[in-house]
Amino acid sequence: MNKTRYSDEELMEFKKIIDEKLELTKSELAGIEQQMMELRDNMADEQGGDWFDDSSIHTEIEFLTKMAERQRQFIQNLEMALVRIKNKSYGICTVSGDLIEKQRLLLVPHATKSVKAKESEKPGNPTPELRSEAPLFGEEEDNPPLD
Repeated sequence: MNKTRYSDEELMEFKKIIDEKLELTKSELAGIEQQMMELRDNMADEQGGDWFDDSSIHTEIEFLTKMAERQRQFIQNLEMALVRIKNKSYGICTVSGDLIEKQRLLLVPHATKSVKAKESEKPGNPTPELRSEAPLFGEEEDNPPLD
């Protein structure tokens, strides 16, 4: 018999991993935001300074802003994983409905798709639904259009 969901014990194991990653990521985000604040303060203190310095500070702030956004997105994904644990749907592929491999969830605890489902999303790999509806370029249709 195939499992339809992870056991409560397994869900608690995943929850512990996610809680640890969430705490670490929030700490990293706070550090990034602190760096951004310090750079902005330094820029305000040194008005009229060297244009090259201003440009490098702007570049660094832009880089940190992108890093912060990625961390915020990761935090949101981890929090959504905790919701799925709470409602016991964690680890179920949103595409196939099958269980996502435990090893994948240990490496990517916020995953919502199995490796197979994720692979089918890559450009050049038509999804099963699309593949059955239309022939690929160079393939002939079974029923050519009537003129």
